[in-house]
Amino acid sequence: MSARRARQEERLWSAEETAAYLGIPVATLYQWRHRRIGPPSYRVGRWLRYDPADIRYWLDTQKAA
Repeated sequence: MSARRARQEERLWSAEETAAYLGIPVATLYQWRHRRIGPPSYRVGRWLRYDPADIRYWLDTQKAA
């Protein structure tokens, strides 16, 4: 399976799943989003979603900073 296909099959994470992965409260994600300092997020209908690849990239950039 190619890397592109694997990425396409990976589903978006909810705010709860993202917070659990990062080990932070969900409220922190919402604060970061409001302040535009956290990982990229997307509105899908009324739901907030995160791309796991974006979360990993964001974490890598935080380590480098």
